[in-house]
Amino acid sequence: MAHPFDAISLVGSATLNAYIAPSEFSKKRPMKKQSAGLLMYRWCDRFLQVFLVHPGGPFWKNKDAVSWSIPKGEYSEGEDPLRVAKREFEEETGFIPRGKAFTPLTPLRQPGGKIVRAWAVEGDCDASAVKSNSFSMEWPPRSGETQEFPEVDRAEWFAIEDANVKILKGQIGFLEQLKALAACKRP
Repeated sequence: MAHPFDAISLVGSATLNAYIAPSEFSKKRPMKKQSAGLLMYRWCDRFLQVFLVHPGGPFWKNKDAVSWSIPKGEYSEGEDPLRVAKREFEEETGFIPRGKAFTPLTPLRQPGGKIVRAWAVEGDCDASAVKSNSFSMEWPPRSGETQEFPEVDRAEWFAIEDANVKILKGQIGFLEQLKALAACKRP
């Protein structure tokens, strides 16, 4: 089956090497870490905006550029990646993702080797009302103290150009794919 982005030319793209050939998924090899997420977008006065989340915890506290992400989470072999993407969106934001169509984007290999699958979905939510699940970690390091931190400490809608500066480098390819898809759907 042809993928919706097979015809898109990625020559000259800085993220060309991050795209994964479909045949690579059929090879038998040990399971690598993989995540699934949603790239929610909306139109605001004919301009495309994307919804991104900022990771919580002390490591990310003072980072902004190249720190934001699509809401996503890891999944195991046998799990439905789209179902995981929807679940993770809800866990990280507190919003149930609703949309008419969840359009699959070409999976991307992250710098650390993890494969991320994503779906573009047109939708809307109040970024200021995000309520994330939390995680525990020893903090400060080697203190023996465990603290709770939100998985996501904030969310925001970004113009697509601004999102290119904010999003993690390994996810820029999703923005490129969305721009190509949106060019066909522009209101």
